[in-house]
Amino acid sequence: MRRYRFLTGTDDRSFCDRITEALNDGWDLHGAPSLTFDPTKGRVICGQAIIREEPDAADSDTN
Repeated sequence: MRRYRFLTGTDDRSFCDRITEALNDGWDLHGAPSLTFDPTKGRVICGQAIIREEPDAADSDTN
């Protein structure tokens, strides 16, 4: 089964560290990152989709 996550956060080192951690945990980037500007807080917000193949729950049954 393919798992999907969409990580979001302020465009800073912390966000990059979260992406790096996910990649090191076996996730793969999926598509291009997205950016938007939050005018209220005056900052850029990033988003990045990531995917990972995991065994189906039915495949792991040992009955």
